[in-house]
Amino acid sequence: MKYAKEYWDDVASCIGNIPEIEKLYNKNLLITGATGMLASPVVDIVSFLNREKNAGIKLIIAGRNRQRTLDRFKGVLKEEDIKFVEFDANYMYKLNVEADYIIHAASNADNGMFLKEPAETLFSNVVGVKSMLDLNVKNKGSRLLYVSSSEVYGELPEKCAAVNAGASVAAGDAKAAHACDADGSMIKETDYGYVDVLSTRSCYPNGKRAAETLCSCYITEYGADVVIARPGYIYGPTIKKSDKRASAAFTFDAVEGRNIVMKSKGEQLRSYCYMLDCATALLTILLKGECGQAYNISNKDAIVSIRDVAEALAKAGGVSVVFENPSDAEKSSYNTMKNSALDASKLEALGWKGMYGLSDGIERTLKYL
Repeated sequence: MKYAKEYWDDVASCIGNIPEIEKLYNKNLLITGATGMLASPVVDIVSFLNREKNAGIKLIIAGRNRQRTLDRFKGVLKEEDIKFVEFDANYMYKLNVEADYIIHAASNADNGMFLKEPAETLFSNVVGVKSMLDLNVKNKGSRLLYVSSSEVYGELPEKCAAVNAGASVAAGDAKAAHACDADGSMIKETDYGYVDVLSTRSCYPNGKRAAETLCSCYITEYGADVVIARPGYIYGPTIKKSDKRASAAFTFDAVEGRNIVMKSKGEQLRSYCYMLDCATALLTILLKGECGQAYNISNKDAIVSIRDVAEALAKAGGVSVVFENPSDAEKSSYNTMKNSALDASKLEALGWKGMYGLSDGIERTLKYL
């Protein structure tokens, strides 16, 4: 993405949306998955705080490739701005790191890879979080934020009334959210549905479920301090070209002037959230969440269908939406949840709110790409 002045203006504005951000000042913050879509804007926020607010946050990035990390944040971080430690979520690590706060966001979230590397996808979710839990216990007084997924909820047929009624909102108002809320279709943190344990595609939701349970086990057995975030569908200019998810493909089609190709009717209802809103939500949960609790990340002004997103991107990019039949392989990689409209009231009770509706987020996404 392009680090334009307008982007840093957005970062400055969103910092005011993080309650008690001062808790992070002069602390050691370890982030895994820092170059990924969700955690990279957290790095941007931290770099801004250090540069503009003299926050004194020591940034520790755990990853597989130091140079790739420096290249990703070129113009944002200097080599001396970070401490880099080697980490791969596929392997157990005993990290010798002093960290006050840990954000574990390293995970394969590309559904195109779930069928190619299902064992690694499931295994890395459990093994990766165990390394961070061990570090959390070792660093007494530290706190770990585990970034999970809305896919842990599985299929909830009783929550699909709003989908069946065709409720959605592409213009940034809250009609879909109100419709879902009114008929009880919003998914709360205590709602759990069906996940087929014998489906290879379930490697991702079951890996996330197992990782969350492991967090609870560590809290009970070892006194770990852990909070859990469950993001919905995050979009924005931090998306990677290698990402095979539908929203990523739609985004780059719009950016590069190609018609957007949909391979379904796109009727599934999703909670979309602009990446800076997601970053402020992650930091809010880290700093104010209750130990052992999970929090949905969702902007109630961007609860829309997949088709709504495609059409909004097409309009902003001056292209059209066209339809093709998916291959059998593509069908098998799809998330089977018809409704992923998340209730974020628990997160909002911590003092967070989304700043960017769908149209604002899409406008910024195309601008910064």
